[in-house]
Amino acid sequence: MESDGEQEAAATPTLGASAGAPSAGRLKGCPELSLEGDMREMAKTAVWSVSSSKPGNGVASLRDDSLDTYWQSDGAQPHLVNIQFQKKVQLQLVVLYVDFKLDESYTPSKISIRAGDGLHNLKEIKTVELSKPVGWVHISLSGTDPRETFIHAFMLQIAVLANHLNGRDTHVRQIKIYGPRLNPVPHQHFHFISRECIMYSSVR
Repeated sequence: MESDGEQEAAATPTLGASAGAPSAGRLKGCPELSLEGDMREMAKTAVWSVSSSKPGNGVASLRDDSLDTYWQSDGAQPHLVNIQFQKKVQLQLVVLYVDFKLDESYTPSKISIRAGDGLHNLKEIKTVELSKPVGWVHISLSGTDPRETFIHAFMLQIAVLANHLNGRDTHVRQIKIYGPRLNPVPHQHFHFISRECIMYSSVR
């Protein structure tokens, strides 16, 4: 769980967000990748693509689990990362690693998260602004209704709308997508956590 010192969210909303799309505050980033609740990484088998990239700094750098490499765009804004899933999935959290100290004007300052069945019907879910972030930036996909803890989508798009210091191209070092872990016990509406409970939760 992030402390207030690790991830700062101001009360002022992001300007320019689409109608109906919630906006977060100005995010700083966290040194550690930390998750609340029982979530799993959803995008290991997804198809990833980007709108542009420099040679040697392509889409693979977003998924190599190294903070020393990065995707670098090579074109006009917005810079897009598309994640296409094999089936409709439940998505709860987007986490990006960015580093203003290393990347300066290449660091994103405004990001839009969009979701849908494909490129033809993407809808903006959330817009966030970043303030010189260093570390993991956690972007929740939950809505304003507390019952809306996740979204259903075949496709997720992450759009870098602007960079710090009016930079043109962008650097993003890692992206991870999380959703709720599926219940391992069929026909149960609640979740068992420990291996012992799961082992003895059904008749064999």
